[in-house]
Amino acid sequence: MVTYTELIKSLSAEVPFVGPETQERFLGSEFKVRLGANESIFGPSEMAINAMQKSANYDIWKYGDPENFELRNALALKMKVSDSNIVIGEGIDALLGYLVRLIVEPGTKVVTSLGAYPTFNYHVRGSGGELIFTPYKEDHEDLEALVAFATKHGAKLIYVANPDNPMGTAISAKRIQDTIRNIPEGCLLCLDEAYADFSKEDIIPIIDPENTRVLRLRTFSKAYGLAGARIGFAVGAKELIKSFDKIRNHFGVNRIAQIGALVSISDEEHLKKVQKAVDFGKELIGKITTENNLLAIKSFTNFVAIDCGRGGHYAKKVMDNLIKSGVFVRMPSVSPLNRCIRVTVGTEEDLNFFAEKLPEALK
Repeated sequence: MVTYTELIKSLSAEVPFVGPETQERFLGSEFKVRLGANESIFGPSEMAINAMQKSANYDIWKYGDPENFELRNALALKMKVSDSNIVIGEGIDALLGYLVRLIVEPGTKVVTSLGAYPTFNYHVRGSGGELIFTPYKEDHEDLEALVAFATKHGAKLIYVANPDNPMGTAISAKRIQDTIRNIPEGCLLCLDEAYADFSKEDIIPIIDPENTRVLRLRTFSKAYGLAGARIGFAVGAKELIKSFDKIRNHFGVNRIAQIGALVSISDEEHLKKVQKAVDFGKELIGKITTENNLLAIKSFTNFVAIDCGRGGHYAKKVMDNLIKSGVFVRMPSVSPLNRCIRVTVGTEEDLNFFAEKLPEALK
């Protein structure tokens, strides 16, 4: 019989997300529209698809390059940093796991916002870290409170997503830069920028890559449409980035994902089309929301948090009704954020179906 560690025995068996496929198996039917996971239904660029198909035909028998050499160099040019400032991983989720493994041990204090991206918490608990939560402030992460708690409790890690998930709000680049300057000695800001490609320049800060107080994370899962390929990257000080080599899965990023990401960043025209489609979709969701006497929270991402106006219990009923009608959506997990449902931008046809089903769900 397997003997588990005391830490493993103490952990809940719950996972951060229940996938739409799991829900479909439970319901016994497929969703008509998939608007809950913040994927890009617009998919990867045609150039990337062609390159990945070619790789599948001729190269898939090979392991991916464990150094991610070509992709790291291309990203270094894009981010205006050295390739030694970049580490590639199996999406932001895996990179969060590696970062936590580097820094967190039993008893290590970590500060995050109550209701923020739950996978980060999952990794912290899995390493025995102690999570300290601060509430959101007017649907935004409260930077001042996060720093104050980190200083008070001697935390070694702070997690912030900008733009935010699950609310879609954003904090200005200047405030992020001011926050980095105030990070206490011995603490690191983990800045999750998964939705940066949907944001304007005044949201994305200019950060010295050798600043030892911050690590920023990006993904190809959102605007680049490669969620199923599982690939992302982190930018930080060379010493920190080099430390990832001690513990990362060196063959974790597959060859097709590497090629898809490499070609994607060269196809700026496709990225612009996706950004335009997302802006149109958010306008349409806003119109649908207004027609149903609800409130759409201004979003800097590819999804919109819709305030249902009557608290978490009511919002969950709305979400459950939408799910039963074939519309996959999600909602934030804690009060007061859980007064909202969260709707990812889909095609115009998808959103018209959502518009048809929302009044019924509200009844």
